[in-house]
Amino acid sequence: MKKEKKIKIFLGLTYLVIILAFLWFLFSNFSFSEISSYDFIKNNTNYFNKIKENNFFLVSLLFFVIAIIWVLFLGFGSPVFLISGFIFGKWIGSIYAVLSLTIGATLLYMFANYFLKDLVEEKFSKRFSNLNEKFKRNEFNFFLIYRFVGGIPFFISNILPTIFNIKVRNFFFGSLFGMYPQIFVGTSLGSGLNKIIDNNLEPPTLTKLLLSSEIYIPILGFIILLVIGIMVKNFFYKK
Repeated sequence: MKKEKKIKIFLGLTYLVIILAFLWFLFSNFSFSEISSYDFIKNNTNYFNKIKENNFFLVSLLFFVIAIIWVLFLGFGSPVFLISGFIFGKWIGSIYAVLSLTIGATLLYMFANYFLKDLVEEKFSKRFSNLNEKFKRNEFNFFLIYRFVGGIPFFISNILPTIFNIKVRNFFFGSLFGMYPQIFVGTSLGSGLNKIIDNNLEPPTLTKLLLSSEIYIPILGFIILLVIGIMVKNFFYKK
């Protein structure tokens, strides 16, 4: 238990250091008024688009490394697929996002399975004991559904399967295919934001933003996936 507490402290301090370092770098180079201005966002979007076009492989590699480390140490998924869609577009971006998130999540699961298994079982085993039998019956299919349904914070959803002793292979491929629909919708939203910034010299109004097909179609996609997820959850988790 002492070892697990040390790991939690280390992860917490790592997270704090990364955030503080990022904020220090950001605000030591730019003022808040600059960062919040539309011109700043538009100019830097154009700048990064040119860097991507001239150094596509390097930018792709850098994105993969940062995204995997981000998920492994911090456990958050949503910024990754939004940024991936913003930089690479919805098609390539969704592939990059799902691969990097899956690799990062799998490494986090392996880490938790080795170092945090007792702690996870202590915190969550009673609450999710009803799922044990379902996972034993058909591990891959049920984990695929587990990933598709979501509804659990990404960090928790990556370490929770240590309770059920999910095989690493099933965790990887279940994550890859189960998360893809949500990730595709998220990268579509990120890609849409890039297009809107690129096509508008002035910041669009909220109404114009929401009525843009690049924005309202992904939002509708999120709603549809949410409804389907709730229906699937009610059917499989209670059956």
